[in-house]
Amino acid sequence: MKLTPKLVLAKAKASDLDSVKKLNCWGCNLTDISIFADIPNIEVLTLSANKIDTLKNFSQCRRLSELYLRKNLIENLAELHYLTSLPCLRVLWLSENPCCGEDPQKYRLTVLRILPGLHKLDNQVVTEEELAKALEEGEEISAPPASHSNTNGVAEAHQELIPADHVADTESDPLNYSMEETNKIREQLGMKPLSRDKFPSLSSPRETGSSLGKKSHALDAVLLLLKDLNSEELQIVQKTTESRLRVLQRQDTSSEKTSFIQH
Repeated sequence: MKLTPKLVLAKAKASDLDSVKKLNCWGCNLTDISIFADIPNIEVLTLSANKIDTLKNFSQCRRLSELYLRKNLIENLAELHYLTSLPCLRVLWLSENPCCGEDPQKYRLTVLRILPGLHKLDNQVVTEEELAKALEEGEEISAPPASHSNTNGVAEAHQELIPADHVADTESDPLNYSMEETNKIREQLGMKPLSRDKFPSLSSPRETGSSLGKKSHALDAVLLLLKDLNSEELQIVQKTTESRLRVLQRQDTSSEKTSFIQH
């Protein structure tokens, strides 16, 4: 069943889609929710007990703060990458979907690693300790599932036309590396990519060591991104950074104690 403008307006008791901020479509047997591309101001959305199998349709709902999707057909946690562009999302209920798997702890830590800005997941409050653990133990998933990709094999076909030596030069170019990292993050936040002339000149990783150079470029990418974030987005970065620092500090302390005992 497709969610139509007529059904949305009837459920929300609204005169137009732009004015819809809260919507409850629990148990409506929905399969097609592509209409959310035309409902940009939605804030609270209840879609539990339907037949939704992708989160792609929520990627433009930038004001969405609460999303209830219990008992649907989401099979892959990589779908959560479609929600990383939502700076206001604080509450997510995803339990009883196939993607939750048989290990509830692994599922929860992976969700929180992908969406560290959540305050509540599956009706359970997210603690700072849990978030720190998620950053260490949650599964790293770097992209949405291939089945919902817009490339449809075009990128692979294009890559075959690129000479091997050109590919190698591109991968070793620190400026391209920084651009790729920065624009990947900007895309997840729903921001426009930056052009090459916006990036500073960087030293080659061959000069500084590949590992050190790569870390430096990642830092450059983050710093370039920060100036374009709003206050809410910066708070998410701050919370994630503080949790990560606490984890590293605990690791340093543990290493020092181990070294002292051995000596």
